[in-house]
Amino acid sequence: MTVRVKIEDGVATLTVDRPEARNALDRATRDGLIAALDDLEADDSPARVVVITGSEASGAFVSGADLGELRERNVAEQRAEMAFPRVYERVATCRWPTVARVNGHALGGGCELALACDVRIASTEARLGQPEITLGMIPGGGGTQRLPRLVGPGRAAELALTGETVDGARAAEIGLVLDAVPPDDLDDRVAALTDRIAAHAPAAIAATVDALRASERLPLDEGLDYERKRFLEVFGSESRREGIDAFREDREPSWR
Repeated sequence: MTVRVKIEDGVATLTVDRPEARNALDRATRDGLIAALDDLEADDSPARVVVITGSEASGAFVSGADLGELRERNVAEQRAEMAFPRVYERVATCRWPTVARVNGHALGGGCELALACDVRIASTEARLGQPEITLGMIPGGGGTQRLPRLVGPGRAAELALTGETVDGARAAEIGLVLDAVPPDDLDDRVAALTDRIAAHAPAAIAATVDALRASERLPLDEGLDYERKRFLEVFGSESRREGIDAFREDREPSWR
């Protein structure tokens, strides 16, 4: 099994574990991530936020696509492998907020996996980038679309057209990741974020992250209408009553 799942206090951690291949994304790993996300969206799942990371033994977050698979496929086979929804779209549409814990190399498909997450937090020693052009290819998992939205078209062009990679600190400077911290502080920084998210009402978490993602694809007027609809859905839930009552009674809310 190349994907390990751990759930604790509402935080689900998906760990890619292919140390012999530096966590390269082969079919089994992609399918494992998709299956794990499907399970975490079940109504009885205790998950409220999802962290995706790489095993420490691998020295990588996800080093990229599996080059052995890419080398042997023809165009028709690759087209079939790239049929939507792929693992990148599955991560981007997860019911719960997703956080990339970038503990090592996140290159090519690995960078695109991190880009598909809602938030990215990196080790200062991690390396991120889209080096596909150095292999005679282009990013194919969303790199040319999500990267410009984060770092701007000029910076994205520089990274994609040169194949340059950047360390975690530089990635934070250009907006590719939210924050970069020393490796020993990475767990604490991720937990500081995920624990705060998971403490809130499940209905509000899911609706908020869905509305935030809508802002990336909708014009402002349509986005405001979408936000209003999601607000009213949550307003009609038990969480709204419990949240207000707990505030008035000066106690911690008990979410369903």
